[in-house]
Amino acid sequence: MQDKVTFEYAIIRLVPKVEREEFFNIGVILFSKRKKFLGVKFNINQQKLNAFSCELDLEAINNYLKSWELISKGEPSGGAIAQFELSDRFRWLAASRSTIIQSSKTHSGITDNPDRELQSIFEKHVLDLN
Repeated sequence: MQDKVTFEYAIIRLVPKVEREEFFNIGVILFSKRKKFLGVKFNINQQKLNAFSCELDLEAINNYLKSWELISKGEPSGGAIAQFELSDRFRWLAASRSTIIQSSKTHSGITDNPDRELQSIFEKHVLDLN
């Protein structure tokens, strides 16, 4: 139990038509302060996207999410937000939004491996592998 640390995560949702409030999960943001870990993983299912709306530009959405990856990694090309402290970057990424890309409320857990936990949550809530 000594190696276990707390973590927080939020599910990234795609809301193709905000006024309809329908969404599907496209990614996960996971943060562990003690392990100094912040990760973003995403995948947009083209068939689901087309079922909701064919008006959206998949390339533009992917580029937006790639910027979230840069922010999570603290890359200079991620802009000013990427230079924030780890916890502030997580809070920015997980903040409530009214755009087509939104985050769920944050959830918490305990893990000894945040990267493995990110993959597990991603598979369960985005890829539906479980």
